[in-house]
Amino acid sequence: METLQIGIFLLIVMAILLTGGIWIGISLAMVAWIGMYFFTSTPPDLNLFTTFWGSSASWTLAALPYFIWMGEILFRTKLSEQMFEGLAPWLNWLPGRLMHVNIISCGIFGSVSGSSAATCATIAKVALPELKKRGYDEKTCLGSLCGAGTLGILIPPSIIMVVYAVATDVSIVRIFLAGFLPGFLLMALFSGYIIVWALMNPEKTPRYEDNRSMKERIIATGQLIPCILLIVFVCWVMVAGFATATEAAMFGVVGALALAAWGGSLNWKNFAESLMGATRLSCMIMFILAGASFLTATMGFTGIPKALAEWVVSLNPSPYALIAVLSLVYIALGTALDGVSMIVLTTSVVIPMIQKAGFDLVWFGIFIVIMVEIAEVTPPVGFNLFVLQTMSGKDSTYVAKASIPFFFMMVIAIVLITVFPEIATWLPDVLLNK
Repeated sequence: METLQIGIFLLIVMAILLTGGIWIGISLAMVAWIGMYFFTSTPPDLNLFTTFWGSSASWTLAALPYFIWMGEILFRTKLSEQMFEGLAPWLNWLPGRLMHVNIISCGIFGSVSGSSAATCATIAKVALPELKKRGYDEKTCLGSLCGAGTLGILIPPSIIMVVYAVATDVSIVRIFLAGFLPGFLLMALFSGYIIVWALMNPEKTPRYEDNRSMKERIIATGQLIPCILLIVFVCWVMVAGFATATEAAMFGVVGALALAAWGGSLNWKNFAESLMGATRLSCMIMFILAGASFLTATMGFTGIPKALAEWVVSLNPSPYALIAVLSLVYIALGTALDGVSMIVLTTSVVIPMIQKAGFDLVWFGIFIVIMVEIAEVTPPVGFNLFVLQTMSGKDSTYVAKASIPFFFMMVIAIVLITVFPEIATWLPDVLLNK
């Protein structure tokens, strides 16, 4: 059987297992075992134990549970309420007014949670009742929350970025730094759409009267300073070389515990819930990564990535054509898989193609993170759709339609970072002098 035919066969087996409801980590390992047992002369049992241990015993991967725990701690604080109260008075002059709070709040909270679903749920819990009470258009509010909630995986620190860095052996610090400017770009695109929509629909944007004094506004906004300082500190110690990503994540956990204690929301119940939540999510991701590592080894022994890369090169596609095809592939995958699975299932095949085409792996990491963001708002498995369905009582189809304009803003972001890759690569190149 030819190499590419082997790849197609394994892909069909993977589809059958996933459709049958088999866990993703187990499906990856089963496909890897089948491929190595039937199509190579290498013993699969020895490689299974070696790759599972090698993928788990990683100092780089040790940062993952700490970043997850930091987000879990802050998820249980009063941070979201403080953000709404602190930002609202300063956005009254913009067309769309308080709906911009959704965007900025998701950007701030996303930078400390690292999770799209957690960001979407936390901000929606506060913003939806408040905006509905004041008469804002519910459909646009839901769409903005659905889209902006995805910023949790683009603005560092991000769980998805750690997974990508581990899967592709890219520097976590570089991929973190690369996420800032694209994150701000996406926030600007979301707010830009809200401004245009508000100008076209002035009757759907009620006036907001804030009777607080300037001193009261400044005090309310000042509550955000500790959180912003935590974000800056975690990123700074990595960039300055004072701490590795894992050590910085530990500092982040200590800082998050201090913020929770300072805000009066730290107790044994919240502490235990945050620890168990982080443990469950970390184990799930590490199990998937272990299965993916075994599959990557199988791909290497069968020669599928090399054959696929050579086939793509033989077609002589332009770099833009390759990115366009990969965008369609990832959008299709996003209708059925979560972000972690999208990354670990595709990197072993896609990365050789990207390297052959001459793309920077750090830039491609930002590209794939934005594609995962698009998956978060794409039915039928878009996590943010289910979160807002629960929060609002509306059907997920209604939420998906509301998020369509923000879906296209993400597509525009993909186009912009492809045409101007410096948006992603400039900051890490400047700060790390590489």
